[in-house]
Amino acid sequence: MDSSREMFRILPFPFKDDRFPPSLGAVVQTTVLDGVEPAREVVHFSDGAWAIGDGRNDPNVPGASIATHIAHAIERNSSIATLATMPPGFIAKRPGPGGRWTLALLDESD
Repeated sequence: MDSSREMFRILPFPFKDDRFPPSLGAVVQTTVLDGVEPAREVVHFSDGAWAIGDGRNDPNVPGASIATHIAHAIERNSSIATLATMPPGFIAKRPGPGGRWTLALLDESD
């Protein structure tokens, strides 16, 4: 993966061919990127930004999350790629690897 390419927080949606663009960035928990925990939550905020978390640890603790290309999270958790069509304002959750992603409206009131 070429980490030197440009990264964008938000790109026009829906994505071409229903696939995440290579230059799309996301805020990803380091536990997911490091393979310590699987991705259990994927968020597509109403403003178009994306976040991926392990669903267990606080992603807001300093150093717990980083901005990176979403492709890096997909390398560790290939099923994230199936969520490229999830509309803004939704969250996808699963119990763990191999579990089915379920979508729900995102409560962004916090």
